[in-house]
Amino acid sequence: MTALVAATPAVDTDAIGHAAASCLRREIATYPKPGLVSPVDAGAHDDMDAAMMNRSADALAPYLAALAQAGAAGAGMDRLRAIGIAAEAAMMVATGGVNTHRGAIFGMGLLCAATGFRARYGIAAPLGTIVAQHWGAEILRGPVALHSHGTTVARRHAAGGARAEAAAGFPALYATALPALATARRLRPDNRNAQAVQVLMALIVGVADTNLLYRGGPAGLAFAQDEASAFLATGGIAAADWRARAIAVHHRFVARRLSPGGCADLLAMTFFVAAHDA
Repeated sequence: MTALVAATPAVDTDAIGHAAASCLRREIATYPKPGLVSPVDAGAHDDMDAAMMNRSADALAPYLAALAQAGAAGAGMDRLRAIGIAAEAAMMVATGGVNTHRGAIFGMGLLCAATGFRARYGIAAPLGTIVAQHWGAEILRGPVALHSHGTTVARRHAAGGARAEAAAGFPALYATALPALATARRLRPDNRNAQAVQVLMALIVGVADTNLLYRGGPAGLAFAQDEASAFLATGGIAAADWRARAIAVHHRFVARRLSPGGCADLLAMTFFVAAHDA
């Protein structure tokens, strides 16, 4: 960590990193999540569990703080990317080589950088807008990981994925997730777990998740979106039996080995943006 950007005294970057890691842990703790890892089970995953994912989140906290530091210093994408690569290496050490949070390092990392930038320069703009305006062009023209799942899916299915989402200022967060969270808070004001399930279902419907496309192709994505849409159309978390119905959806995802990992990252990012853009 010796090469990290020095903190700007006016910005509490450690608090930003801690908050971001806490949002990752909150996503992990949510249940039931279709096909995803939780403290109850490993979902459609054979190589990770909740304990491993929490170790990963804890390992990422100082790097998320470093990204906030870099944002506060006005750094460009090259610097953010270097910190992200270091974060990924730390994740791999914490997990024994399992990719638990690569997508979250990218998306949550950009939000942390934007938070640091906004705090340092006093800009009155949503975090997504700051990401798009300050780093959007660099995100699109930056290097592409040739053998990543996201790149494979982009080639096969012409899906924009995380890069396009970030460069556009995270429209899925602002157009889908945050409105869903507002609705969920009205429906179940005292149940944060239920609120998270509602948001995740809305994201599955509204996002062409590249993890679903990688695992199940267009048919898998369509199945996942139909299941989540049906859950919401029949009341979502407002229904008395919402939990049992969500568990049934989860089991159907597991049976098909489907896991909406991109939506899980966006769920954690929703928690962060809801707290920092309020």
